Order: sequence, then C-alpha cells, then structure tokens
Amino acid sequence: MKSIKNRRSQHEYYIVQTLEAGIVLKGTEIKSIRAGKVNFKDSYAKIEDGECWLHNLHISPWEKAAYFNHEAERKRKLLLHKHEIKRLRSKVEEQGMTLIPLELLINEGGLCKVILALAKGKKEYDKRDAMRKKDLERNQEG
Repeated sequence: MKSIKNRRSQHEYYIVQTLEAGIVLKGTEIKSIRAGKVNFKDSYAKIEDGECWLHNLHISPWEKAAYFNHEAERKRKLLLHKHEIKRLRSKVEEQGMTLIPLELLINEGGLCKVILALAKGKKEYDKRDAMRKKDLERNQEG
C-alpha cells in the first residue's frame, strides 16, 4: 500500500477524528499520485450542497500526457456517505473545526483513498510548545 502523508498537519492542528474517503480522479491524476507528485500545502475539505469537496490539493500534471492532462489544483469530489457528511457538517459549523487531508493512499485494490481529519487549529504558542517538547525528546535520545 503506497501512501503520501501531509507532514505539516500534526504541527498545525489537533487531530480530533479521522475517516477514510474515496476521491474522484482523472486518469492522469492517478498516474501522478503513483509517482508521488502531490503537495498538500493549504489543502482542505469543504462541504458544499450536501457533497464534500477537496480544495487546493496540488497534483502535478503528468509529463507524458499531451492533450488530456488535468488542472493541477482543481477541486475534487470526496466520496462519503450522507450520514457521514451530515455529522461532519455539524462538527465543522457548530464547533469551528476544519477538515484537512492527512494522507493520500492507494489500497490493495488499486483505489485511491484520502484519510480526512476533523481538526482544530493550534495557536502559535501551542506550536512553539510542541516544538520545544520534540527538541527535548531528541536531545534525550542522542
């Protein structure tokens, strides 16, 4: 199982809950994902008209495709059940949480999945505190 992780997510957010969602892709996008040409910078999911959409996920255009290439940062539909979308919408609207992609993976069946996280943003002092703890752990090991 091949996966690409969003490394900044642990630094920027408190992860409350995770769930796996399918994603609607074009042929050249899946080839770029298999080659690892994905950038999560500023990507997030948003619920619009009862559907979940992934915004700002940069999947580089496939070099060998000429005419049928994809747009790098188009919004992509996420495949979730209606009851999951309703539950996520209530958490996002009532509690001010954010939906962010943690990981993009290709499962055994060859399907591309997104691990979405329901997350709460960290304040600047929380980020500094987390970095300080990480440095202490690193110094104790070495």
